[in-house]
Amino acid sequence: MKLTVPTLLTLLRIVMIPVLVAVFYLPFKWTNFAAAFIFAFASITDWLDGWIARRYNQHSAFGAFLDPVADKLMVATALLLIVQKHPTPWMALWAAVIIGREIAVSALREWMAEIGQRATVKVATIGKLKTVVQMVALTILLYSVPDRLGSPITLLFKIGDWMLAVAALLTLWSGFAYLRAAWPSLREDVKTS
Repeated sequence: MKLTVPTLLTLLRIVMIPVLVAVFYLPFKWTNFAAAFIFAFASITDWLDGWIARRYNQHSAFGAFLDPVADKLMVATALLLIVQKHPTPWMALWAAVIIGREIAVSALREWMAEIGQRATVKVATIGKLKTVVQMVALTILLYSVPDRLGSPITLLFKIGDWMLAVAALLTLWSGFAYLRAAWPSLREDVKTS
C-alpha cells in the first residue's frame, strides 16, 4: 500500500484526536484556544486532503475508506468533549443527532456498496454545507465552552450553539437525502430477498 499525501493528512487527523483530548483537559487558560485550533487545523486538513487527491489524482481505496472514518472520529470526539463540559439536554440532543446520522449513513453506504450501488449515496451539496457549518460550530464551541463551575455563557458560545443546532438540522436533511437517493435500490433489494 502506497501512502499518498492525502492519506498521510488523514492519518495526521487521526493522530490529532488524542492530542485534542489531552489539550482540552489541560489545566491552563489557553487550552480552549488550543483545542479549537487543533480542531480547526484538522478540519482544514480534511478539505486539503480531498483537494490534493482530486488535483493530483492521488486517490486510493485505503484513503477513500479512511477519510470519512477520520472525520467522524474527530467530530464525535469534539461533540463528546463539548457535551461533557456543557451537559445540557439540547447539546446532548444535537450531539446524538449528528453522531447517530453519521453511523446510519455509514451503514447505508456500506450496504449500498455491497449491492453495487455505492455511487447512489455519494456526497451531496447539502452534506458539504452541513460539514462546513458543523466544523465552524464545533470550533467556536471548543473555544468558548463554559466549564461546569459556573463560567458565564458568552455570546460566542450562543452563536456556536445555534450553529450546531443548524448543523444538526442539516444533518437530518442530508441523511434524509441519502436515504431518498438509496430508496429505490433498497426497495428493489427487499423485493428480491
